[in-house]
Amino acid sequence: MEEAKMRDVATIRAVLAILQWWGFNVTVIIMNKWIFQKLEFKFPLTVSCVHFICSSIGAYIAIKILKIKPLIEVAPEDRWRRIFPMSFVFCINIVLGNVSLRYIPVSFMQTIKSFTPATTVILQWLVWRKYFDWRIWASLVPIVGGILLTSITELSFNMFGFCAAMVGCLATSTKTILAESLLHGYKFDSINTVYYMAPFATMILSIPAIVVEGSGVTNWLYTYDSIVPALIIITTSGVLAFCLNFSIFYVIHSTTAVTFNVAGNLKVAVAVLVSWMIFRNPISGMNAVGCAITLVGCTFYGYVRHLISQQAVALSPRTPRSRMEMLPLVGDKQEKI
Repeated sequence: MEEAKMRDVATIRAVLAILQWWGFNVTVIIMNKWIFQKLEFKFPLTVSCVHFICSSIGAYIAIKILKIKPLIEVAPEDRWRRIFPMSFVFCINIVLGNVSLRYIPVSFMQTIKSFTPATTVILQWLVWRKYFDWRIWASLVPIVGGILLTSITELSFNMFGFCAAMVGCLATSTKTILAESLLHGYKFDSINTVYYMAPFATMILSIPAIVVEGSGVTNWLYTYDSIVPALIIITTSGVLAFCLNFSIFYVIHSTTAVTFNVAGNLKVAVAVLVSWMIFRNPISGMNAVGCAITLVGCTFYGYVRHLISQQAVALSPRTPRSRMEMLPLVGDKQEKI
């Protein structure tokens, strides 16, 4: 009886964790699109900088004041040698995501971001000469096919936004791969990751934001009518961006790897639906089919990866590791920050 109650509590906690993760993720995406489209604040570097500042402050409060998680100490030299390169790629990833949101619909951007598993595998194969089970390659076919179909049939296609989203996928994959090598020995969670990376990202982005967008932001401040509500929305998006990272930390510890993967793909579907309801961007039937194929492919990829990892665990410790056991360096419970 007690075990049944504990299982029920764990299930409820997992569902609540997933729902809050969905809520923060979809809200941040929609708010960013609203900022670019409705508030006419067409400055993705500045928006990203606001997000990094809010995340830096939020992580400091969570670790130093509220003590939600203990601080993982990192040697000063490791901060520059290991954390800084990660922060640079992290910065590129966030900026390109916001740039793509300015030019393409949320539905298209989210579908392209689902291409990340494929770019991770391809990068590791080309650059790091990693070998992967044929089932991993087979699981990428529907992802690539779905992306191609979605891109061809996208009614609001913009080449600049498309390229920004695709390069953003590469940046996300690079960040994931670098995390495996650069953070070796450090068991970082989402909050500690943000604690160390967000200040570096702010430092990296602040000067380009001022040089490239400074005059435009100043002009917007003087000409926009409802300046105070607009600034509140922009700042709130930064606060929610940090909350999203915190919700990721919570959902990771409340669900299994398979549940996390499926929930992540359903989250994309929810974001696409909500964005369409708000912005009413035109979506053709074939475009919706392409998006669905991509999400199914991502779910299949996660299942295959989990299946192979379970088979590897089942091997005897004395059994030599074969080349067939090689897996992508995308952690079962890792999410884009």
